[in-house]
Amino acid sequence: MQKTCKRKQLQLDGRFQKTPKSTTEEPYPCHHRPTAEECRAVRDELLALHGFPPEFLKYRRHRLMKMEPFSNEAQSEPLINSDDGDHKEESVLDGLIKIVLSQNTTELNSQKAFASLKSVFPTWEDVYAAETKSLENAIRCGGLAPRKASCIKNVLSCLHERKGKLCLEYLRDLSVDEIKSELSNFKGVGPKTVACVLMFNLQQDDFPVDTHVFEIARAIGWVPAVADRNKTYLHLNRRIPNELKFDLNCLLYTHGKLCRKCTMKGSSQKKLTSKDCSCPLSVNVVEG
Repeated sequence: MQKTCKRKQLQLDGRFQKTPKSTTEEPYPCHHRPTAEECRAVRDELLALHGFPPEFLKYRRHRLMKMEPFSNEAQSEPLINSDDGDHKEESVLDGLIKIVLSQNTTELNSQKAFASLKSVFPTWEDVYAAETKSLENAIRCGGLAPRKASCIKNVLSCLHERKGKLCLEYLRDLSVDEIKSELSNFKGVGPKTVACVLMFNLQQDDFPVDTHVFEIARAIGWVPAVADRNKTYLHLNRRIPNELKFDLNCLLYTHGKLCRKCTMKGSSQKKLTSKDCSCPLSVNVVEG
């Protein structure tokens, strides 16, 4: 069992290898950005530009429903229209596998891969019992089928061996550090995947750093130019107020997909000046 669950050194979903066990570390204690005011301003600017990304609305509703009813954020952020059919909260295991399937592909392809998976194998017990090749065929439309199938099979095998059932709902009763430790034991489940499960499926105040968030954070000076994704994750989780993390993360991710200039690499990022007034973050780059 220990050999099966031993963590793979090369993660599927990130350049950095070790999942931070805690976000209390501060890799850049002298870098005082972003401020809470900056975070709120960027959140508001991107919300005005893009609206809230529809693919994240159901997760946002579940977060708001679990907040204290009289918290400032719950009062100021109305629930979305409940007529969209997403009343039921997805299981943690469903959420984890969806995030695994989303790695290195488009959202459309990952959705197709998950739908195909559930069509061929209606239950996780069916996936567990299936041949790996059959699983690969079911998710091939999402890309990297052999690697993702291996990760999924490993997660299910570890759960079956350790817990006797294919369920991750027990994570809801654990602390953030305990959740990180549990999920990091699954081969192929890297830091970004862990952070996404925390934020989307467990309603924890975490701030995943994917390629889009990482590049924008560096472009607008929220982390030093030499920052890597691991230290960016630690720094931003320390600096960004908890009540802004979810919305800001979803909006930065969306903006990174839509705004080519914000994710241009190297010295070309300096071109994001007043000439590009269509991007509200251009001012932040100049001022930062």
